Amino acid sequence: MKVTKTDIPDLLIIEPQVFGDERGFFYESFNQQKFDEAIGRKVNFVQDNHSKSSKGVLRGLHFQSKDVQAKLVRVIAGAVYDVVVDLRNDSSTRGKWFGIELSADNKKQLWIPEGFAHGFLVLDDNTEFVYKCNNFYNPNFEHTLLWNDPKINIHWPIVENSKLTISRKDLAGKNYSTENYFSAVDSI
Repeated sequence: MKVTKTDIPDLLIIEPQVFGDERGFFYESFNQQKFDEAIGRKVNFVQDNHSKSSKGVLRGLHFQSKDVQAKLVRVIAGAVYDVVVDLRNDSSTRGKWFGIELSADNKKQLWIPEGFAHGFLVLDDNTEFVYKCNNFYNPNFEHTLLWNDPKINIHWPIVENSKLTISRKDLAGKNYSTENYFSAVDSI
């Protein structure tokens, strides 16, 4: 497993070692011991999620203000442009965004620690996106940061021959501010 640091502290790109031949490929998509060593702490995942979307679907940018979630994300069919925004209160990179293409072909994964808003733009039809979470989904504390907020200025890729499809909830997302997004109990 290869681990690459990003410009945002604690946000890591993880690439598994892939063994391939004329039959196809094999790789270990997750190993708790190696993962904990790579990120420098023990993480207990409690929920796996799986979504399937068409080209041009944009999901996010979501986060929970309580029961804050860390995620390990990857694509098993198709491709996405995955984006996170650092919302951690004491972070030197607060308000910065990071984007990366995750695909079934490149098999890259992204470790997103607690305190980030997360979303993705689907680049291929029939894309399947899976992720592990270290906390349960709590709809009472879910929030959406506006995907095209001018202060954050995310450079989403152009999806040729496709119109963006965005849910009403995501279109109604809030603009970025310097407020504390997290409850005192879950303060990041």
